[in-house]
Amino acid sequence: DVQLQASGGGLVQAGGSLRLSCAASGFTLDDLTISWFRQAPGKGREGVACIGTNDGSTYYADSVKGRFTVSRDNAKKTVYLQMNNLKPEDTAVYYCASKSSDSSRYEFWGQGTQVTVSS
Repeated sequence: DVQLQASGGGLVQAGGSLRLSCAASGFTLDDLTISWFRQAPGKGREGVACIGTNDGSTYYADSVKGRFTVSRDNAKKTVYLQMNNLKPEDTAVYYCASKSSDSSRYEFWGQGTQVTVSS
């Protein structure tokens, strides 16, 4: 089965931290871009961060820059999103998705994990 499995969400107080994981099964992380998206209730989907699995290059949305860190462990076929200094506005369902590094279309999506930040 080819899939992405997102996990690690939960309830945390403002200022706290969570680490999300995105585990791939059925394929390797070679030559991919893995991205994290989030969607808050009543809002559109927002790209949060992404990482190139070959060179480790990263990109962050301005809203999370300096607070979130994306990393990967190719051997474990897992990408992580370390979220520090969480704010109530970070509350959302977080999804990971993968695409070929030379493609604009995301091919596989994880099922989403809920992150709730209380004030």
